[in-house]
Amino acid sequence: MTVHILAIEDEAKLAAFIELELKYEGYHVTVASDGLSGLKAAREHHPDLVILDWMLPGMSGLEVCRRLRATGDRVPVILLTAKDDISDRVAGLDAGADDYVVKPFSIEELLARVRAQVRRHNEPDPDRLQFSDLSLNRRTREVFRGDRAIELTAKEFDLLEYLIAHPRQVLSRDRILENVWGYDFMGDSNIIEVYVRYLRLKLEAQGEKRLIQTVRGVGYVLRE
Repeated sequence: MTVHILAIEDEAKLAAFIELELKYEGYHVTVASDGLSGLKAAREHHPDLVILDWMLPGMSGLEVCRRLRATGDRVPVILLTAKDDISDRVAGLDAGADDYVVKPFSIEELLARVRAQVRRHNEPDPDRLQFSDLSLNRRTREVFRGDRAIELTAKEFDLLEYLIAHPRQVLSRDRILENVWGYDFMGDSNIIEVYVRYLRLKLEAQGEKRLIQTVRGVGYVLRE
């Protein structure tokens, strides 16, 4: 699959040059010329990487980066700027940027940093589980439906983790009970149904498609 890069740069000549070089390297490129349109493009197109100028009209690149991170967007961001002070670098990284390139720069350096970020982003994370637009991080215990963060209780998280670790597999109630609550659980026999209902309410709070399906007489399955 072709890597999609969003370049947000207001200097027209520089933006055109970056676009040309990236396309020559085989990337699919979208260009935005200000912060607001760049943020909109990032949310609509879900690029694989963003090249983001710091000084942009309408909204600074720093604010664009902050807003992306605030919604849970983990897309790699390379910040372009003429600011070279240590405090500026720290501010950029604290805003959520993954890398920092100081203007003027050589296109070879930028392309090398793009390749490095794409490689890093494509490396499988054993703590991150993904199914459709649902993602779960075992290490941070974060859950997202698309860009929407979802707050779960400890047991809701454990149940969802078990389901997403076994996608498209029909899991019996006994198997779920043993692996999520423990083989010696002596509580309410309807506990699984109760927690599945809790999860559905949270995962479908904005009208999203149901992923946790009931298999009548057997149990549950995570599928589209």
